[in-house]
Amino acid sequence: MNRRTRAPRRPSGALAGALALVLLAAGCADVGRTPAPEAPPGTIRELVLPAESDGAVQGIENYNPYAVSPLTRTWLYEPLMLRDAYTCEYVPWLVTGFDVPDPTTLVMHVRDGVRWSDGTPMTADDVVFTMEAAKTYPGIDKGGLWSPTFGGVPTSITAQGSDVVVTFDAPFATKLQDVLTTTLLLPRHRYGSVGDITQYVDTDPVGTGPFVVGAYNGRRLTLVKNPDYWQADAIKVQQLSLEGQYDPNSAALKLRSGALDIYQGDIPNPVRSVRDAGTTDFDYSPAGTTVLAPNTERGPLGDAAFREAMALAIDKDAVARKSTFGVMAAASQTMLKLPVQADQLPPQYSDGGYIPHDPAAAEAALDAAGYRKGTDGFRTTPDGQRISLAFTVQAGYIDYLAMAQQITADLRRVGLDVKQVVTDPAATDAAKKTGDFDLVLDYVGGGCTRAKELGSRLDSAQVPSADDPVLLLNTERFSDPAVDQLVDQYAAASTPAEQAEGLSKITDVYVQQVPLIALTYAPQRLIWSKDAASGWPSDSNRYPTDSLLRLMTELRPHDGTEG
Repeated sequence: MNRRTRAPRRPSGALAGALALVLLAAGCADVGRTPAPEAPPGTIRELVLPAESDGAVQGIENYNPYAVSPLTRTWLYEPLMLRDAYTCEYVPWLVTGFDVPDPTTLVMHVRDGVRWSDGTPMTADDVVFTMEAAKTYPGIDKGGLWSPTFGGVPTSITAQGSDVVVTFDAPFATKLQDVLTTTLLLPRHRYGSVGDITQYVDTDPVGTGPFVVGAYNGRRLTLVKNPDYWQADAIKVQQLSLEGQYDPNSAALKLRSGALDIYQGDIPNPVRSVRDAGTTDFDYSPAGTTVLAPNTERGPLGDAAFREAMALAIDKDAVARKSTFGVMAAASQTMLKLPVQADQLPPQYSDGGYIPHDPAAAEAALDAAGYRKGTDGFRTTPDGQRISLAFTVQAGYIDYLAMAQQITADLRRVGLDVKQVVTDPAATDAAKKTGDFDLVLDYVGGGCTRAKELGSRLDSAQVPSADDPVLLLNTERFSDPAVDQLVDQYAAASTPAEQAEGLSKITDVYVQQVPLIALTYAPQRLIWSKDAASGWPSDSNRYPTDSLLRLMTELRPHDGTEG
């Protein structure tokens, strides 16, 4: 099985500078804006979001969800299913559920009663068409259905009544989530005759989504509620307006003035910049884990005892506090997102699987492993060679720089000679490919396909090289034949019991061998205008915010009448 997979991008780092709030500028882009029409009782009149397309100013009008830069990918064409980023349960959408009768067969149950926005019934044949088109036009194969990476490829796709049956040439479990959640369904009766789908300019979209196109003036896209949406009762928003792309300063200004209702970018120090404003609020839930990646091919960094001592020496709470303004928490060494996934922890880590901050224990562990201090106070290898470690840090990532300062100071306190090397992010990625680093910060995704998210991080087939066109996942260059076998077994697991066993064994590797050092959680950001709606995530109404489709089913007007 070919398991070479590119590394995911980390969520964007905090940006430099305090917010200079000059309120006079807040509404400049809204001069001449036409108010949204009246909405029915119990409906929010309008929500304003940033444009999805970077060509929103005099952009080409194209709604093809598989185009390079469509005006929207979110609101017109829908995925087969969603997946709850907390519970990891699948959320029925255009597909209501699925069965896996054996490791190479997938049976999807297509929802009855859904209509395309032109009134044509959506059927299992549309699912077959979209999946088969992904083979003909690989550019639309966003879920890797036809790629041998991490799983089998289809040998047949057939519609059987309202079911779609896909048979694979090998187990496919590790690609199931991507196939179900990133395949945006296309109508055969519209896309079946357009030729190369990736090149098609769709100016008259026919989707199944909650909105349809109202107007586009070359800058501002207006979407209106689809009255025939299959779950129209769950959508309480009459109109969406998408316009502009905002840096944190501009976004904060527009949110405060009411000219923007939803923002998912990075506004630094959100407690002060957002919540304390009174009119805006935020929810930063864990999306994944920021980690310290030691190059395990270099000297003492290849020793698990040395890496564990490093983890004990680092004050993860201080790292989280200084890099995220105290918004995010220190991360579990299991790489699970706590506390929202506490019920998914393997039994042996019911305490959370954290590595505590214990400098005394770190020093004792280093002494016991033979890494003793020299006369200058810095430690040496068992054969007397001074240990000097270069910590490569991405320039311009203010959160990373704050982390690096704390980590460097903590490691030096226990006698490790660590020096920061601040360099261009592209140069850092190049160093990850070649292995020309000692320590580097990295990101482990918090997705639910953990055989890929966690397993591939330990897989020797994922060790990057300079010849790879993309950066592979095993940044720390960890290699253990027994763990490779474990990763293969986990990837083939299809039953809940097999998957639980695989997760238990994978987390044992992370906690006991410490190939990566968990630092703090990276956030999934959602910032909103409090006046815009009710139903935002809160301690009493906790739900994932990675899907705007899911979010839209939660929002309600404040007074139950008109927004």
